[in-house]
Amino acid sequence: MRLSARVDYALRAAAELAVAGSHPVTAVQLAEAQEIPPKFLENILGQLRRSGLVRSQRGPEGGYWLARPADQISLADIIRAIDGPLLGVRGERPENVGYQGPAHALQEVWIALRASERGILERVNLQHIASGELPGPVKKLTEDPAAWESPSLI
Repeated sequence: MRLSARVDYALRAAAELAVAGSHPVTAVQLAEAQEIPPKFLENILGQLRRSGLVRSQRGPEGGYWLARPADQISLADIIRAIDGPLLGVRGERPENVGYQGPAHALQEVWIALRASERGILERVNLQHIASGELPGPVKKLTEDPAAWESPSLI
């Protein structure tokens, strides 16, 4: 799975908003806290607002805050708001692609991969990220030393 810079920035900004609670935080404050280019972040915050995940108010007392409690916004919600579906094959949902002959089983692999991603990204919410306390099954995956190793490209 490859996450775009936009998604990375959105998740980091949303974690900051989760810590802030109902207090509005300006785009500049978010950008400085997470070292994100401010103009880029404003576009991302606009996407999150249009998706109903973030609210905003203009003016001297304005800023951004989460539209729902942090424990009700999953990482999957944010990724979908920024980049669309979690897994696509040539721009199609995996259930809509088909293969012939020896490649036939690939569709099932893509479906399984999406289910695996969902199992993590829909389980982890912004409260987990903000508190640093990940759900047990997710934490257990990170305890495997092999999870931290990059596979060889040779």
